[in-house]
Amino acid sequence: MGDSRPVYLRIADDLRQRIDEGGLAVGDRIPSRSELKRAYEASDQTVDRAVRVLKAAGYAQGQFGRGVFVTDRAPLGTLLRSTGAVDSPFAAKIREYDSRPAAETGPARDGRDTALTWEASSSETTAPAPIAERLGIAAGEPVLCTQYEYLANRHPVQLATSWEPLTITEGTDVALPERGPYARRGVRGRLAAIGIRVVRARELVGSRPATTPEAEALGCAAGQCVTVVERTHFDGDDRAVETSDIVVRADRWRLEYTIPFTS
Repeated sequence: MGDSRPVYLRIADDLRQRIDEGGLAVGDRIPSRSELKRAYEASDQTVDRAVRVLKAAGYAQGQFGRGVFVTDRAPLGTLLRSTGAVDSPFAAKIREYDSRPAAETGPARDGRDTALTWEASSSETTAPAPIAERLGIAAGEPVLCTQYEYLANRHPVQLATSWEPLTITEGTDVALPERGPYARRGVRGRLAAIGIRVVRARELVGSRPATTPEAEALGCAAGQCVTVVERTHFDGDDRAVETSDIVVRADRWRLEYTIPFTS
Protein backbone atom coordinates (compact mmCIF):
# COMPACT_ATOMS: atom_id res chain seq x y z
CA MET A 1 0.00 0.00 0.00
CA GLY A 2 1.33 3.47 -0.91
CA ASP A 3 2.00 6.27 1.53
CA SER A 4 -1.34 8.05 2.03
CA ARG A 5 0.07 11.02 3.94
CA PRO A 6 -0.02 14.45 2.30
CA VAL A 7 3.23 15.11 0.46
CA TYR A 8 4.19 18.05 2.71
CA LEU A 9 3.93 15.83 5.81
CA ARG A 10 5.97 13.11 4.15
CA ILE A 11 8.71 15.62 3.34
CA ALA A 12 8.67 17.03 6.89
CA ASP A 13 8.71 13.55 8.46
CA ASP A 14 11.58 12.41 6.24
CA LEU A 15 13.63 15.48 7.18
CA ARG A 16 12.85 14.99 10.88
CA GLN A 17 13.99 11.39 10.64
CA ARG A 18 17.25 12.41 8.98
CA ILE A 19 17.86 14.93 11.78
CA ASP A 20 16.95 12.48 14.56
CA GLU A 21 19.22 9.80 13.08
CA GLY A 22 22.14 12.18 12.60
CA GLY A 23 22.02 12.38 8.83
CA LEU A 24 21.58 16.13 9.23
CA ALA A 25 23.52 17.54 12.18
CA VAL A 26 23.01 20.76 14.13
CA GLY A 27 24.09 23.63 11.89
CA ASP A 28 23.66 21.69 8.64
CA ARG A 29 21.69 23.31 5.86
CA ILE A 30 18.31 21.78 5.04
CA PRO A 31 18.06 20.80 1.34
CA SER A 32 16.99 23.77 -0.75
CA ARG A 33 13.54 24.27 -2.18
CA SER A 34 14.68 23.19 -5.64
CA GLU A 35 16.34 20.07 -4.23
CA LEU A 36 13.22 19.07 -2.32
CA LYS A 37 11.02 19.80 -5.34
CA ARG A 38 13.08 17.44 -7.48
CA ALA A 39 13.35 14.73 -4.82
CA TYR A 40 9.60 14.64 -4.08
CA GLU A 41 8.21 15.94 -7.38
CA ALA A 42 6.42 18.60 -5.33
CA SER A 43 5.36 22.19 -5.88
CA ASP A 44 6.87 25.29 -4.29
CA GLN A 45 3.87 25.59 -1.97
CA THR A 46 4.14 21.97 -0.81
CA VAL A 47 7.85 22.24 -0.07
CA ASP A 48 7.42 25.55 1.74
CA ARG A 49 4.63 24.06 3.85
CA ALA A 50 6.85 21.12 4.82
CA VAL A 51 9.65 23.45 5.90
CA ARG A 52 7.19 25.51 7.96
CA VAL A 53 6.17 22.32 9.78
CA LEU A 54 9.84 21.59 10.48
CA LYS A 55 10.42 25.09 11.83
CA ALA A 56 7.30 24.98 14.01
CA ALA A 57 8.52 21.74 15.56
CA GLY A 58 11.82 23.41 16.48
CA TYR A 59 13.94 21.32 14.12
CA ALA A 60 15.07 24.15 11.87
CA GLN A 61 15.41 27.90 11.66
CA GLY A 62 15.76 30.21 8.69
CA GLN A 63 18.69 32.56 8.28
CA PHE A 64 17.96 35.50 6.00
CA GLY A 65 19.73 35.18 2.67
CA ARG A 66 21.38 31.89 3.57
CA GLY A 67 18.72 29.21 3.87
CA VAL A 68 17.24 26.97 6.55
CA PHE A 69 19.48 25.22 9.06
CA VAL A 70 19.12 22.45 11.65
CA THR A 71 18.78 23.87 15.17
CA ASP A 72 20.02 22.50 18.47
CA ARG A 73 17.11 20.80 20.24
CA ALA A 74 19.02 19.30 23.18
CA PRO A 75 17.30 20.26 26.47
CA LEU A 76 19.11 23.04 28.31
CA GLY A 77 17.83 21.90 31.65
CA THR A 78 14.91 21.42 34.00
CA LEU A 79 12.79 23.97 35.80
CA LEU A 80 12.12 22.53 39.24
CA ARG A 81 8.70 23.50 40.49
CA SER A 82 8.22 22.80 44.18
CA THR A 83 6.57 24.38 47.20
CA GLY A 84 9.61 26.55 47.85
CA ALA A 85 10.36 27.39 44.24
CA VAL A 86 6.91 28.61 43.24
CA ASP A 87 7.03 31.32 45.91
CA SER A 88 9.89 33.08 44.13
CA PRO A 89 9.20 35.58 41.34
CA PHE A 90 10.82 33.13 38.91
CA ALA A 91 8.53 30.37 40.25
CA ALA A 92 11.14 27.66 39.65
CA LYS A 93 14.66 26.56 40.42
CA ILE A 94 17.00 25.74 37.57
CA ARG A 95 18.83 22.49 37.00
CA GLU A 96 21.01 22.98 33.93
CA TYR A 97 22.36 20.16 31.81
CA ASP A 98 26.07 20.24 31.07
CA SER A 99 27.13 19.67 27.48
CA ARG A 100 30.33 17.90 28.57
CA PRO A 101 30.40 14.09 28.90
CA ALA A 102 28.50 12.76 31.91
CA ALA A 103 31.61 10.84 33.03
CA GLU A 104 33.30 14.20 33.56
CA THR A 105 30.50 16.25 35.05
CA GLY A 106 27.44 14.14 35.84
CA PRO A 107 24.19 14.61 33.91
CA ALA A 108 23.12 17.86 35.49
CA ARG A 109 23.97 20.63 37.89
CA ASP A 110 21.70 22.40 40.32
CA GLY A 111 21.94 25.89 38.88
CA ARG A 112 23.81 27.46 41.78
CA ASP A 113 26.25 29.04 39.32
CA THR A 114 23.47 30.36 37.10
CA ALA A 115 23.15 34.15 36.99
CA LEU A 116 19.38 34.62 37.00
CA THR A 117 18.01 38.04 36.15
CA TRP A 118 14.63 39.34 35.11
CA GLU A 119 12.87 42.45 33.91
CA ALA A 120 9.32 43.36 34.80
CA SER A 121 6.80 46.04 33.95
CA SER A 122 3.44 46.58 35.64
CA SER A 123 0.33 48.44 34.55
CA GLU A 124 -3.24 48.78 35.70
CA THR A 125 -5.82 47.35 33.32
CA THR A 126 -9.17 45.58 33.31
CA ALA A 127 -9.55 41.83 33.57
CA PRO A 128 -10.42 40.08 30.29
CA ALA A 129 -13.08 37.40 30.64
CA PRO A 130 -10.75 34.34 30.84
CA ILE A 131 -8.58 36.00 33.52
CA ALA A 132 -11.61 37.23 35.44
CA GLU A 133 -12.96 33.68 35.52
CA ARG A 134 -9.68 32.38 36.93
CA LEU A 135 -9.68 35.09 39.60
CA GLY A 136 -13.38 34.70 40.43
CA ILE A 137 -14.14 38.34 39.64
CA ALA A 138 -16.32 40.07 37.05
CA ALA A 139 -14.90 40.74 33.61
CA GLY A 140 -13.72 44.33 33.38
CA GLU A 141 -12.77 44.67 37.05
CA PRO A 142 -9.45 46.46 37.67
CA VAL A 143 -6.32 44.31 37.94
CA LEU A 144 -2.60 44.89 38.03
CA CYS A 145 -0.89 43.15 35.12
CA THR A 146 2.85 42.45 35.41
CA GLN A 147 4.90 41.08 32.54
CA TYR A 148 8.19 39.32 33.25
CA GLU A 149 11.11 38.23 31.11
CA TYR A 150 13.60 35.90 32.81
CA LEU A 151 17.16 35.21 31.68
CA ALA A 152 19.75 32.70 32.90
CA ASN A 153 23.32 33.74 32.14
CA ARG A 154 21.85 36.32 29.75
CA HIS A 155 19.91 33.69 27.77
CA PRO A 156 16.07 33.86 27.68
CA VAL A 157 14.43 31.13 29.76
CA GLN A 158 10.89 32.06 30.66
CA LEU A 159 8.16 34.61 30.11
CA ALA A 160 5.35 35.23 32.57
CA THR A 161 2.29 37.46 32.80
CA SER A 162 0.66 37.91 36.20
CA TRP A 163 -2.69 39.41 37.15
CA GLU A 164 -3.74 40.51 40.67
CA PRO A 165 -7.10 42.06 41.64
CA LEU A 166 -6.56 45.67 42.63
CA THR A 167 -9.24 45.28 45.30
CA ILE A 168 -6.66 43.24 47.23
CA THR A 169 -3.44 45.23 46.83
CA GLU A 170 -4.34 48.79 45.78
CA GLY A 171 -2.96 51.38 48.19
CA THR A 172 -0.77 48.89 50.09
CA ASP A 173 3.01 48.46 50.28
CA VAL A 174 2.77 45.42 47.99
CA ALA A 175 0.75 46.98 45.17
CA LEU A 176 3.73 46.71 42.79
CA PRO A 177 5.47 43.31 42.82
CA GLU A 178 8.87 44.70 41.82
CA ARG A 179 8.87 47.88 43.91
CA GLY A 180 8.55 48.81 47.55
CA PRO A 181 9.77 47.17 50.77
CA TYR A 182 8.47 43.71 49.81
CA ALA A 183 9.64 43.61 46.20
CA ARG A 184 10.69 40.30 44.64
CA ARG A 185 9.39 38.16 47.50
CA GLY A 186 6.90 36.10 45.51
CA VAL A 187 3.15 36.06 45.95
CA ARG A 188 3.10 34.41 49.37
CA GLY A 189 5.78 36.64 50.84
CA ARG A 190 4.25 39.84 49.54
CA LEU A 191 0.66 39.13 50.52
CA ALA A 192 1.68 37.89 53.96
CA ALA A 193 2.88 41.45 54.60
CA ILE A 194 -0.70 42.70 54.33
CA GLY A 195 -2.22 39.88 56.36
CA ILE A 196 -3.24 37.52 53.56
CA ARG A 197 -2.11 33.91 53.98
CA VAL A 198 -1.71 32.10 50.68
CA VAL A 199 -2.26 28.40 51.34
CA ARG A 200 -2.16 26.70 47.95
CA ALA A 201 -1.48 27.08 44.26
CA ARG A 202 -2.98 25.23 41.32
CA GLU A 203 -1.10 24.69 38.07
CA LEU A 204 -2.49 23.58 34.72
CA VAL A 205 0.16 22.59 32.15
CA GLY A 206 -0.48 22.69 28.42
CA SER A 207 1.16 23.55 25.12
CA ARG A 208 0.45 25.77 22.12
CA PRO A 209 2.28 27.52 19.27
CA ALA A 210 4.43 30.51 20.25
CA THR A 211 3.14 33.93 19.27
CA THR A 212 5.48 36.20 17.30
CA PRO A 213 6.38 38.36 20.37
CA GLU A 214 7.00 35.21 22.46
CA ALA A 215 9.19 33.72 19.73
CA GLU A 216 11.24 36.90 19.49
CA ALA A 217 11.75 36.99 23.26
CA LEU A 218 12.56 33.28 23.67
CA GLY A 219 14.74 32.96 20.57
CA CYS A 220 12.62 30.50 18.60
CA ALA A 221 10.41 30.52 15.52
CA ALA A 222 6.85 31.84 15.61
CA GLY A 223 4.51 28.86 15.76
CA GLN A 224 7.05 26.66 17.53
CA CYS A 225 5.65 24.68 20.45
CA VAL A 226 5.88 26.27 23.90
CA THR A 227 4.87 24.89 27.29
CA VAL A 228 2.38 27.05 29.16
CA VAL A 229 1.77 26.80 32.91
CA GLU A 230 -1.43 28.44 34.14
CA ARG A 231 -0.84 29.05 37.86
CA THR A 232 -3.32 30.46 40.38
CA HIS A 233 -2.71 31.24 44.07
CA PHE A 234 -5.49 30.91 46.67
CA ASP A 235 -5.83 32.20 50.23
CA GLY A 236 -7.30 30.42 53.25
CA ASP A 237 -10.85 31.31 52.16
CA ASP A 238 -10.20 29.66 48.76
CA ARG A 239 -10.19 33.08 47.11
CA ALA A 240 -7.96 33.47 44.07
CA VAL A 241 -5.47 36.26 44.82
CA GLU A 242 -3.21 36.01 41.75
CA THR A 243 -3.08 34.14 38.47
CA SER A 244 -0.34 33.95 35.87
CA ASP A 245 0.65 32.40 32.57
CA ILE A 246 4.22 31.06 32.43
CA VAL A 247 5.73 30.31 29.00
CA VAL A 248 8.89 28.31 28.22
CA ARG A 249 10.27 26.69 25.08
CA ALA A 250 9.05 23.11 25.02
CA ASP A 251 12.12 21.86 23.15
CA ARG A 252 14.71 23.36 25.52
CA TRP A 253 13.27 23.19 29.03
CA ARG A 254 11.52 20.43 30.96
CA LEU A 255 9.32 20.91 34.00
CA GLU A 256 9.90 18.79 37.09
CA TYR A 257 7.45 18.42 39.98
CA THR A 258 8.06 16.79 43.33
CA ILE A 259 5.02 14.83 44.54
CA PRO A 260 5.22 14.05 48.28
CA PHE A 261 3.11 11.17 49.59
CA THR A 262 1.39 11.31 52.95
CA SER A 263 0.36 8.27 54.94
